Amino acid sequence: MSSTALRLFAAMAALSSLVVSSGRLHADPLPGRDLLKFTQAPMVNTTIVDATGVVNVYGGHDELSTAYGFADPTTGAIPIYQGKFMADDFADNLNSPIVHVKWWGSYYNDVINPNFPVNKFLISFEADVPQGPNTPFSHPGQPLLNQVVFRGPIAPGSGTFTEKLIRGPDPVVNESLYEYNAELHLGKEFPEKKDTVYWLKVVALVDVPPTIQFDPYNPPPAMTRWGWHNRDYTVQNPLASPAVVPGESVVGTLPGGTPIWHFQDDSVQGDVRITTGGAGGLVMPDVFQPLPNMVPQKYLDFADGPGSNVPGAVGIGSFSKDLAFELFTVPEPAALGLGLLSLAGVMLGRRRAS
Repeated sequence: MSSTALRLFAAMAALSSLVVSSGRLHADPLPGRDLLKFTQAPMVNTTIVDATGVVNVYGGHDELSTAYGFADPTTGAIPIYQGKFMADDFADNLNSPIVHVKWWGSYYNDVINPNFPVNKFLISFEADVPQGPNTPFSHPGQPLLNQVVFRGPIAPGSGTFTEKLIRGPDPVVNESLYEYNAELHLGKEFPEKKDTVYWLKVVALVDVPPTIQFDPYNPPPAMTRWGWHNRDYTVQNPLASPAVVPGESVVGTLPGGTPIWHFQDDSVQGDVRITTGGAGGLVMPDVFQPLPNMVPQKYLDFADGPGSNVPGAVGIGSFSKDLAFELFTVPEPAALGLGLLSLAGVMLGRRRAS
């Protein structure tokens, strides 16, 4: 290692020591480092009064966001993952990198096939394609930064995620709810700009041996199927950017008087093909299917809130659905420490290649 690289490494270690030391403690997100910059709380056990004054409890539901990779019978490698994705839009008030993502989800009918676990997720930040004359609804567009995070303890820049059970099976949809915390890979933090609409896509990735074949867009009941949970629309997101329109606003009121908070546009589900590639398979370029395979999502009557059996009456199923997730950044000087770590890695890599 050159003297320049040694000096850089020493400076990096000094400035980021607090960040790294805090990361050695198990926490989600990392204690003393992360700053919350966008939040759509999950629906866990939300009480809502219906039109007759009866109080009911709602646990929300999930929509499939899982892609399956079939191993090549000769090499064992997985060239493509295919399946369904869910995505939602966001915008906040800070020009700062996203380093940590939290979200919530469930397994369909609580089935977790031990032979086909979810040990990795695709996390993709994508540009916004707004609604327009030739675009019937807004949806995710060009991938701006994507990566795969792997199951394991989290630490700064680790590229890993944790899974934690936070609620047993909901009596309506019979699914337990899990919380996920992911630390993005070092050097692959998303450089978000404030007051700008982006899309977040989170997809569970399941590896399948070549001896098993099925339609990845319609997986069988015995296969692990993971879904992304919906937001608790009774809770306002105070961190959403007020500069985008319509932004965070009350889009309606349920018959019992509960306001419905919603950010920007509908969450979207669609077909996805993910081709593997990049350094160590960490970067996975996203190849979209045609627009007709994307569908805006709405809440589900009686699972996400009061429904209606009366034609023309308003139930929660009439309203656009948000997904449950939170985004975290690092305040200074922690951001400087992460930047130095990333720069040191680049310089050392160049040194070894020369």
